[in-house]
Amino acid sequence: MRKFLLIDDHVVVRSGVKTLLLEIFKPCEVFEASDGVSAVEQLKQRPYELVIMDIQMPSTDAFGLMEYMRISYPDTKVLIFSMSAENIYAKRFLKAGAKGFISKDSPLEEIKKAITVILNNKRYISETMIDILAEGSSVNAKNPFQSLSARELEITSLLLSGHTLSDIARSLHIQVSTAGTHKSRLFDKLGVINVLELKELADFYKL
Repeated sequence: MRKFLLIDDHVVVRSGVKTLLLEIFKPCEVFEASDGVSAVEQLKQRPYELVIMDIQMPSTDAFGLMEYMRISYPDTKVLIFSMSAENIYAKRFLKAGAKGFISKDSPLEEIKKAITVILNNKRYISETMIDILAEGSSVNAKNPFQSLSARELEITSLLLSGHTLSDIARSLHIQVSTAGTHKSRLFDKLGVINVLELKELADFYKL
């Protein structure tokens, strides 16, 4: 029997995807986790054929969790299911070991397609991502956000969501001073001096 693990902090999202999986793959078992800690607990309990996970969750280092799964559970397939910008995050997570990246805004049929493709031991690449990959290295030259490290990109997302340095430090389990250092570095890399300019740059590049 196929086993799936859903990692998402929104109960409604987990419920919707669970219903979808139960309808498509009868019989199957669907397990849930709301953050990185509960995800690791679930991963240790049983093997999964597919993990479907968001990348913006409280107290969760999504890149770290992806790396943990790649090393500890190399046979487990991972589909990123997120509202985060595909043009920024997809390539990074695919490189980190994910088998696909799909937006939560995608039509139901496309979500089904992504899941099925990955279960058939293939990578799911959306039309948007195909265009991005076709552009090759020019994407990096055009988009300054591609120069950020995984942690800097994570902090950028939190800053854009209105989180303070204290919020970020608490969420990522780091010192406020460390969060401040990351903020200064990413501001330097992006050539911005405040969050307002960061938001304007993010809007321009559709982050």
